[in-house]
Amino acid sequence: METDDKNRQETTSSGGVISFLGGKSTLFVLVSVLLLGLIIFVFNRISFIFYPFKVFFSTVVLPVILATIGYYLLRPILRLLEKGRIPRAWGILIIFLGGSGLITLLVFLVVPFLKIQFQNLTVDFPIYFNQVVLDIDAFFRTSFFASFYDSLDINVHSIIESAPENIGKIATDTLGGIAVGVKSFVSALTGFVLAIVTVPFILVYLLKDGEKLPKVVIHMLPPRMRKDATHILRDADHQISSYIQGQILVAICIGIMVSIGFFIIGMDYALLLGVLAMFTSVVPYLGPLIAITPAVIIAIVTSPFMLIKLAIVWTIVQLIDSKFISPQIMGKSLHIHPITIIFVLLTAGSLFGVAGVILGIPGYALLKVFMTHLFKLYKLRYNKHVSDRHLHYEE
Repeated sequence: METDDKNRQETTSSGGVISFLGGKSTLFVLVSVLLLGLIIFVFNRISFIFYPFKVFFSTVVLPVILATIGYYLLRPILRLLEKGRIPRAWGILIIFLGGSGLITLLVFLVVPFLKIQFQNLTVDFPIYFNQVVLDIDAFFRTSFFASFYDSLDINVHSIIESAPENIGKIATDTLGGIAVGVKSFVSALTGFVLAIVTVPFILVYLLKDGEKLPKVVIHMLPPRMRKDATHILRDADHQISSYIQGQILVAICIGIMVSIGFFIIGMDYALLLGVLAMFTSVVPYLGPLIAITPAVIIAIVTSPFMLIKLAIVWTIVQLIDSKFISPQIMGKSLHIHPITIIFVLLTAGSLFGVAGVILGIPGYALLKVFMTHLFKLYKLRYNKHVSDRHLHYEE
């Protein structure tokens, strides 16, 4: 009897999977997979037909993403103004005027100072780097590994002397590549400029009608799908807003703390290194490593005591961020394991470059929301032991 029950359960489970895929037998599923592969093969052969759509989406994606980020950053301010009984149109106007004034202030006060620091660092950084290489070489020649290091026959001075030539060759090859593809380069630059110009217009419409967009999408769906779609869109909206708002606020806090800490210990290029830490902290785990590298090189050349002070400041910033700022601002909204985050960053970076590194985590969070809801619906429909009580949605 137990064997018959087990076989019946396996058959029911298998039949449930097949029925979920839309068929009544395994043959139906195999034929469906074969047809799907055939469709992909045909589309690959006639991909040139879809080139205009590819150009359209590649042109539209950047301004839409930038406008979406701006929408989720400004939406809380707009809602706060509406609570103060300010009409939405006037609230949008106030936000744009205030944002324009803030950007103008930054351009005239902060950007020139950062530009000077960046130019000075561009001149001084090769000197810092060469000095670090010489110090490392001297350390190994007087350390316990001296005999092994000497057997490698590494001529540091020749490497340093040839570095400018190698850099010049790389620059020449790069410029040559740009010259060959100047048409595509100009096209990409034009597309980027047009994207930046169109972002404010898209942002205005998102701030004006963004709250209505989910309702429009839901009413386009069949009535029996609307409840599930409402939960999915609500969770997706929560994931995106939590990540964007939280990550930007955390990045600003880290940039301010790093700049103040570097100013206190007398680190050269403190503000520039703080801004670098702010931008790179948007990328989890990998960002702080990128930000600390130039600071470590500068500190090593300045003095050993400066390196100790740098380590103290960086440790304090990371402790404050991990114990107080990030838990309060972001909390556990994404529910993504650190190892998963690293794998997502590496994969998205390899596939899509810098954009993949920046957008990989929120993209994975949205995919996780969709797959989690799909799996819940599957269990609710095909598992008789699961009821609405176990798979309820939090209202």
